[in-house]
Amino acid sequence: SMQRRLNRMLNSSHDHKLLAVVDVKGFDPKEVTVTVKDGKVKVSVEHEEKRTTARGKEYNYRNITKEISLPPGVSEDKVTYSM
Repeated sequence: SMQRRLNRMLNSSHDHKLLAVVDVKGFDPKEVTVTVKDGKVKVSVEHEEKRTTARGKEYNYRNITKEISLPPGVSEDKVTYSM
């Protein structure tokens, strides 16, 4: 379950504080952008797909954007992320 996975991640990151978990399942890692600016971590995920089928052109677009404020006293250059 998602809660069990989250608990495992929290336990494995005991040296660091876990700020957020963003579910990007189904997206390619190249489609994920993480920026740290102005005291915020922004996670943007975008998938765009165009194809032509017998019925005509099909277009599929999905995106997720999450913005998380850093806790007071946390330096932007100390933020890390992993997938």
